[in-house]
Amino acid sequence: MHRRLTTTLLTSQITNQIIQIQKALNFIILNKAINFTIFIQNLDHHSLMADHQTEDEIEVPRFFMCPISLEIMKDPVTLSTGITYDRDSIENWLFTRKNNVCPVTKQVVVDIDLTPNHTLRRLIQSWCMLNASSGIERFPTPRPPISKPEIIKLLKDLKSPHDQQQMKSLKRLKSVVFESEKNKRLMESVGAADHLSNMIINNVNSNMITGADELALCILYNMKLSPTGLKSLFSKNKDFVETLTRILQRTSSYESRTYAVMLLKSMFEEAEPIQVTSLNKNLFMELVQILNDQISVKATKATLKLLISVCPWGRNRIKAVDAGVVPVLIDSLLECTEKRVSEMIMMVLVQVCQCADGRSEVVKHGGGLAVVSKAIFGVSPVAGERAVRILYSVAMHSGSTRVLQEMVELGVVEKLVLVLQVDCGRKMKDKAREMLKMHSKFWKKTTCIKYNL
Repeated sequence: MHRRLTTTLLTSQITNQIIQIQKALNFIILNKAINFTIFIQNLDHHSLMADHQTEDEIEVPRFFMCPISLEIMKDPVTLSTGITYDRDSIENWLFTRKNNVCPVTKQVVVDIDLTPNHTLRRLIQSWCMLNASSGIERFPTPRPPISKPEIIKLLKDLKSPHDQQQMKSLKRLKSVVFESEKNKRLMESVGAADHLSNMIINNVNSNMITGADELALCILYNMKLSPTGLKSLFSKNKDFVETLTRILQRTSSYESRTYAVMLLKSMFEEAEPIQVTSLNKNLFMELVQILNDQISVKATKATLKLLISVCPWGRNRIKAVDAGVVPVLIDSLLECTEKRVSEMIMMVLVQVCQCADGRSEVVKHGGGLAVVSKAIFGVSPVAGERAVRILYSVAMHSGSTRVLQEMVELGVVEKLVLVLQVDCGRKMKDKAREMLKMHSKFWKKTTCIKYNL
């Protein structure tokens, strides 16, 4: 008797759910808000109802579920391929994870515009209200995202003669760029980078560096421009690198200097060789000053990455050495406690030691060879390999009697012998062996260490 009653109640519950879904279908078809083909695809991909669940669970209509998150959609949007997803899920798929295909159809997404599916959203909200007694909460109506025309209007306001209006637009653009990855791509597509860079150039050329320029730099960096967008900063604004250099020279704001050097780092990662080989020596002087001032970890890392990007070219190595980069790097290495930063410092030293002036500066520094040799085993395998490369450049190309004697006194020779005995990389061992061979006659006379090669 009890089993029969339970079965009757369950059948009644399922029947009521089917009736509700039939009403939903009629509502959707009548309003033409959801493409019926999409709905059929969803029915094919998932069954209309969940598998039989326990009697006290709520069965959620499958077309309410996002194909990515498999959760009820809070803000359903339709992609150009005709499939509906929850906004957060599809934006994460397209813009954060950098996918360019529809998750369901696998078609390439050419148009990234997402169309809000208002009817489906209202339907979900109504369903939530109907099931409120079962603990289902109604999702609030989402705030509409910013549109292209709105962004274009904000960019036009940057040319306003009124500082207050300009700052208001910049603050709004800053909030927009931090809101989502989609907004970053949207801003880039309407030419925000050109507007912001032109504004900065005009202000700096007028000898005016204000809070507005700091905001514009912040927005421009945080847009995380695509490689094409970064390259366009070179091609469309030939003076932009010079402008950023002037900002580094003239402003005392740590934040402005940090954003300027981080933007330069991003730009030079995508630069053409011709754009890298013609850099002004003033830029290197400012980069060295940032390292010397230690204004922030972000600024230090960006500066080191920028130097690594530009110093493979001989002219730039000489300009960096002339700007005083070697003693600053060695002093920084003495105080550095972060492995990654130490590795980057060693990489810049590897590059500048490929020129005679760079090697001379390492030898001239009171702690140069000692600090470098300490990194062979004291930081990481990567730093150790780079330390051996630096010592190789010095020993093979600047190995005077005084330098070779100092390497003995500092224990550098002992460490090179140890490199041959422990588990190190093949290239590291080869360089150590070559140094020991090259100067074996001198070092065997001045040290009690015996080694056979």
